[in-house]
Amino acid sequence: MQPASEWLILLAATLAGAAPLLCFALLLRRAPPAAPAPRPTSLAAPAPPPAQPKAPVAAPKLPTPIPLAQRLARTKDALLGRLGSVLGERRLDDALLVELEALLFGADLGVATAEDLLARVRREAGGGGAEQVRAVLRQAISEKLARIEPSGDPLALSGKPHVVLVLGVNGSGKTTTIGKLAARYRAAGRSVVLGAGDTFRAAAREQLQRWSERTGAELIAGPDGGDPAAVAFDTVKAAIARGTDVAIIDTAGRLQTKLPLMEELAKIARVIGKDLPGAPHETLLVLDANTGQNAISQAREFTSRAGVSAIVLTKLDGTAKGGVIVGLADELGLPVKYVGVGESASDLRDFSAAEFVDALFSE
Repeated sequence: MQPASEWLILLAATLAGAAPLLCFALLLRRAPPAAPAPRPTSLAAPAPPPAQPKAPVAAPKLPTPIPLAQRLARTKDALLGRLGSVLGERRLDDALLVELEALLFGADLGVATAEDLLARVRREAGGGGAEQVRAVLRQAISEKLARIEPSGDPLALSGKPHVVLVLGVNGSGKTTTIGKLAARYRAAGRSVVLGAGDTFRAAAREQLQRWSERTGAELIAGPDGGDPAAVAFDTVKAAIARGTDVAIIDTAGRLQTKLPLMEELAKIARVIGKDLPGAPHETLLVLDANTGQNAISQAREFTSRAGVSAIVLTKLDGTAKGGVIVGLADELGLPVKYVGVGESASDLRDFSAAEFVDALFSE
């Protein structure tokens, strides 16, 4: 609405014949001031660069393995080095058999295995010299180890994902073995997911994290103290969803004498099989060769409660008790799939009976 004073001015101007000019003046008076024109800028701000996708970790290249004979030097010296000093230039008689018996019993072969080897030496090398005794022992050990040598490709897959459950007591080298196995699968072109099922030891999860970063494997973990079976279930679900080739699941280290913990392993295996019938496709028991004959006891208990499919014998490079592998073969007959003979991923070797015996008896 126009103010009253303006209407009076307009009426007076109309009577005087000057209305059009005065109307134009009034409109100019009421028009709002024009907005100032934007000042030009010299340069436009640069657009942020597009986000770059995270590059996948390349599959690791495994170093050339060191000859097995070097890795088994301590076991070889404990068994055959002492054998040479006992036999010397002598012929095998009753007195020498007593000394040989003490040597075999002290080589961590196990009582039953030592007795069996001694009986064969008595039968086939009586009256013979050192070379004949060595030849009989070599043949007998070869036959025992040949029975536990796995057949086929050790990295062959039985499903997608191929699920590997790994068991063992604390300190056996279980988590390190998982990392090395992941490196081997990745080097073979397989995708891998790791399940940190040892929820009671934070260091185990951190160790697996380092291996996952080093190998390009994915890691599935849960909260500290969480349910290991839930982590195993989540690992398999993630592997199925992502189309991963291999899932390797860690478990908490446990003594074979702790029955509730041993029974927990059966629960984990059941949970894994819920979404993937037939899983786990492998259940590997990791044994420390340094424990000698106690490794046989561990294997017996784990096998009776957890359905172990194969053994991994670790730390053979740092012990004189590697003869326990002969006792494992003789008393349990479980396949020994891998032997650990060093720190690098290439030191997780496929077990070969012929290669192992050659390394022990090489000159």
